[in-house]
Formats: sequence, C-alpha cells, structure tokens
Amino acid sequence: MIERYTLPEMGELWTDNTKLKTWLQVEIAVCEAQAELGYIPALAVAEIKAKANFDLKRVLEIEAEVRHDMIAFLTNVNEYVGDVGRYIHLGLTSSDVLDTALALQMVGSLDLLLSCVEELEQAIRYQAQQHRETFMVGRSHGIHAEPMTFGFKLAGWLAEVCRHRQRLVQLRQNISVGKISGAVGTYANIDPRVEAIACQKLELEPDTASTQVISRDRHAEYVQTLALLTASIERFAVEIRNLQRTDVLEVEEYFSQGQKGSSAMPHKRNPIRSERLTGMARIVRGHAIAALENVALWHERDISHSSVERVVLPDACILTHFMLKETTELVKKLLIYPENMKRNMNVYGGVIFSQRVLLALVEKGMMREDAYTIVQSSAHQAWNQPNGNFQDLISQNEQIKSHLSEAEITACFDPKHHLKHLDDVYQRLGI
Repeated sequence: MIERYTLPEMGELWTDNTKLKTWLQVEIAVCEAQAELGYIPALAVAEIKAKANFDLKRVLEIEAEVRHDMIAFLTNVNEYVGDVGRYIHLGLTSSDVLDTALALQMVGSLDLLLSCVEELEQAIRYQAQQHRETFMVGRSHGIHAEPMTFGFKLAGWLAEVCRHRQRLVQLRQNISVGKISGAVGTYANIDPRVEAIACQKLELEPDTASTQVISRDRHAEYVQTLALLTASIERFAVEIRNLQRTDVLEVEEYFSQGQKGSSAMPHKRNPIRSERLTGMARIVRGHAIAALENVALWHERDISHSSVERVVLPDACILTHFMLKETTELVKKLLIYPENMKRNMNVYGGVIFSQRVLLALVEKGMMREDAYTIVQSSAHQAWNQPNGNFQDLISQNEQIKSHLSEAEITACFDPKHHLKHLDDVYQRLGI
C-alpha cells in the first residue's frame, strides 16, 4: 500500500510541488501493477522507486519549451531514473495520471474539510446545550413572531451541519475514482487489471466507464457540495449580523483587546468575520457555476476544463476550509446577551403571545374570526407605541375577561409553554 501524502493545511495540498508528488505516486502505483502482472521487470520497478524524483524548477523550465506539463514532468523524472524510465507511463495517456492524481488531492481536501465540519458541529452542539432555555423572540419576515430559545435556533444550525457532514462522506466515495484506461478510455494499450491494482494501491475505485478523462459530473458535484456547505455558513453569518445590529444586540462577535471597529468612529464593534464569510460564500457559489460548465467536453475529451479546475478546485477547497475554521472560532467565542433577548421578547407587553390568547379563546367557545379580530385589535393598539402593553389591554378587555380568568390570561404569557416539545428536537440531535 502506498502511503498517502498528507499535509497539515489545505493550501499546501494544492501547491505545484504536491501536485507533482501525487503524479509520481500514481506513476509508481501503475509500474507496480504492471510488474505484478508480469508486463515489466520487478527489478526495474525497484530501481524506479529508489531513484524517481523531480525538481519543480526544472519541470517548469522544460515545460516552457515543450508546452506540455506531463511531458515536462516525465522528462525530468527520467533524468533521475535513467534507462528504466522507459517503463514509466507505459501505455498511459496524460489524463490517466492527471485525473487519478487529482482525485487523490480532492480526497485529501475532503478529509481536512470533514475534520473541520466535525469541529464546527461540536462548537454548535455545545452552545445549543448551554442555551437550551435561553428565551428569545423568533422572527418571520424580520418581524417578531413567537417565543423560542437561542438553543433551538442553534439546533437548526446543528442539524444542517450534520447533513453537510453526511454529504461530504458520500462525496468522498463518489470522488475516490481513478482511471488508467489509456487514450479515449478503451484500454487498447493497457490491461484493465493494471487499473484495478493501481487504484487499489491508491485507495481509489476504477471509474466505471471513463472516456479519455473522468467525466466532470463528479467534479461538478464536488464544487456544488462545497457551495452548499458555504451557503449554510453564510446563513449562519447573516443571522449573526442581524442579531448584532445595535437595535437588536442579542449576540455579538467576540471583540478582542486592542481591536478597532472604525477609523472614524471609536465606538464601532462591527461583525467583520460574519461579513467576510458572507462574501466568501459568493465566490464559492460562482465556482460551482464554472464547474458545471466543465461537464460538457467535446467528444471523448478536450482540455477546456483544465484551466478552470486549476483555479476553482484549489480556490473552493481553500476558501471552504478557511470559512469552516472561521465559523468554528466565531461560534465558540460568540458573545450572547440573554437580558437583551428577554427585553426584545417582551417589547410592547408581550404581543408575541397573541396566538396563545387566540387559541385560549377558541378553546373556550369563541368563534375563531371573532377571537382573531379582538386579539388583533389589542395587539395593534400596543404595537409600536412608547408605552404599549398588550397584556394589559388583554386583561382589561371585557369580551376576553368573559371567557378567560385572570390566571388563564397570565398563563398565555408564560414562555415556558414553548419548551414543552423542545426535547423532541434535542433528542433527534443527540444533544
């Protein structure tokens, strides 16, 4: 088994040097497979493995002359291995190496991303546990709706991140595909058994039916999955930005000692991380469009996809990796203000409990339309008034008092009613 080349950070995984190391890894795996089947001498493979190397500067120098990256690479490798170099790349076409090596880079990137997703999942899970009963107002259309808890909001985030982890696991399987099938993919000059053995050594599966390249629907799915993941990160970031608004201020990004918010206004504490994440998500979504455009190649292959992938694959992976790290740090250090949440929830004397009053009246026999009209009138009277108090207006309304006791009215304004089924959601998430 060839040891997979591992790297600590995403950016290093997409360097030219790492790319060429991966190319060499594929070439050696193919040579070993050829030797196992008796197509080339085992001693030649041993010599290749002992001597094979490359120099990036020299490869680029040769490429400037021959205008072909794979030929430049093979020429340089043969400068190291000598005569046995004739067994390298035997019966292959460039895309055999390029696409199989690219799969290894993409798998390596996914392993890093999966690790980061798991860290984000744990950060959200912890905050959801801590704020399980931290009441706040839920909003629809940006308008106060009904009570909920901040932990419940985070439970929704957690469920979404868990789905992304599952998608990445499935994506890892879908992209773990190599091809060693030669020009136009017909195996005319390479035994399919070589592909099977080499792919096994590289921990990949042979492509089911390749052309001269691995079909780009796999790569499009890869970038689209990252775009979907970063879209969720953007959703979380936009929520934090909205909740940090001065007139809301229910949560706030951590503001470090010595940090400055504005060159002109010393009081500013801006949600710069969340804004940065929002912008980066737009870039990854744009890359998804480019990846989709790569699917339609001419006949068995062209190289219109190549220039695109040199940009979008490293960029999408590096951006997604950075965004996951940033979001995890943001969630871990998020400043949460329960008192502000309580204040906002009770503005205008608890108008957000209007449905509880409506349902209580209906349960007591009042027609729904009549009850709706009475409750809405009191809510709108309290709404946006300096001293508006919905609960007081409800308590003083004779029609309501004829149906509900003082204790029953008070019970309508108890936020704990909205916790009664919270356990169902938390149990589903294992919180």
